[in-house]
Amino acid sequence: MAKESMKARERKRARMVGNQAAKRAALKAAGDWEALQKMPANGSRVRMHNRCQLTGRPRGYMRIFGISRNMFRDMALEGKIPGVTKCSW
Repeated sequence: MAKESMKARERKRARMVGNQAAKRAALKAAGDWEALQKMPANGSRVRMHNRCQLTGRPRGYMRIFGISRNMFRDMALEGKIPGVTKCSW
């Protein structure tokens, strides 16, 4: 499980990206690189990192479900994800 501070930092980055997206796009279109450089770095979309919504785990992230592979496996075995069953042959 990730530290609460790491999860909070990612939520803060996501909020900043949402708030500054339009302004950043306008500055990029205008070619005003100096003003873009002065904006907070955490407002940039590339600073965000995919993390599991349940545990905050940064690795093994499944983009379709928004959770890590460990949580996906646990939830699938418990039947909490519709349409997913354990494979056997």
